[in-house]
Amino acid sequence: MSALAARLRTQTWPAHRQVEATPFVRAMLRGGLSLPAYCLLLASLHPIYAALESGLQRHAGRPEVAAIYAEPLLREAALAADLAHLQGADWRGTLKAQPQALAYAEHLAALADAAPALLVAHAYVRYLGDLSGGQTLRRIVAGSLGLQGDHGTRFYDFGPPAQVSALAGSLRAGLDRIDADEATRAAIVTEAEQAFARHERLFGELETARAALSP
Repeated sequence: MSALAARLRTQTWPAHRQVEATPFVRAMLRGGLSLPAYCLLLASLHPIYAALESGLQRHAGRPEVAAIYAEPLLREAALAADLAHLQGADWRGTLKAQPQALAYAEHLAALADAAPALLVAHAYVRYLGDLSGGQTLRRIVAGSLGLQGDHGTRFYDFGPPAQVSALAGSLRAGLDRIDADEATRAAIVTEAEQAFARHERLFGELETARAALSP
């Protein structure tokens, strides 16, 4: 039976590349997001992380979830702090998550009720992305928006580089420790592919919103 971490990486790579090729992500990688567009991104990620982390915390005692759960990975509070800094204390009243983000959050809540093992797939997609490419994005966002220190980029702050590397290694090792039958492992991989597809649709909505913000 192949290691789950490697299997996830190999089988989701095509979907991952499609997400990276979306106009919104390309704009983000070249430092082309305005502050309003970046805040829309964070406001859309917030309900996704809130739902994911609520489910992970609720099922932290389950073997599949316990293998990958680590409090330093949690991002919901950091997202809220960034939004309060960039948009103001009333960001919840002034920013609206995109419909695809809300649908994604509803899906995660449903998984927490019916199939909590599949939350592992979404933890893989989000947290390993935050621990790898997210560290580059932190520098790009800070530079393009003129942010100082960690103000506005706490979402990407997992600590010093050694800790970032350790968290990523621990998450991959945890995936490989999951003791599940083939049907469950295959379902986790399929769910991760679908997670990338959900991100692709979300970034499509965000690109439309970004275009509407342009003068």
